[in-house]
Amino acid sequence: MDIYTTVEEKYLQAIEELHWGELPKALQYFNEIIVFDPDYARAYFQLGDIYQNHFKDYKTAGYYYKRCIELDHDFPEVYKPYLELVITLKMHKLVKQVAEKALLVPGVCEAHIYECLGLHAEQQQNFTEAANYFKKAELFNAIQDEQSTLREHQNRIKSKMNSTKAMIYDLQG
Repeated sequence: MDIYTTVEEKYLQAIEELHWGELPKALQYFNEIIVFDPDYARAYFQLGDIYQNHFKDYKTAGYYYKRCIELDHDFPEVYKPYLELVITLKMHKLVKQVAEKALLVPGVCEAHIYECLGLHAEQQQNFTEAANYFKKAELFNAIQDEQSTLREHQNRIKSKMNSTKAMIYDLQG
């Protein structure tokens, strides 16, 4: 990193490169930031996002998200993608821990966290728990566009709960 550029300026350059689709340049900038300032949590978050969404390298992404949280546990942006990653990796014990931490951080969207928890419970075939999480997500949701998605989740869970009910046949008649 050159001496004429601050870490924040380099970060903004990296974000701009990412925005314009210049992934290699953005990666270079984020890595330069970490070398220059190993405690710059947002660079770790961005690297985690890149590794998760562009390279599908989930373990590396997890390292960067975890490092971001270690450096700045009050950075709200990291929790939803990290929770999604932990669910993808089937790290079931870590799901609750990350969600509990996330819900304590100001600025974290509770609706997104509860939606992730609902999807996790659904994967675990725990439909009652999933339904409760989706209801909580709907209560915390303030975005009109997401309301229909949350209702779809709830309808899907109701359907799954009904399909698991035992059928009773009346053979007399």
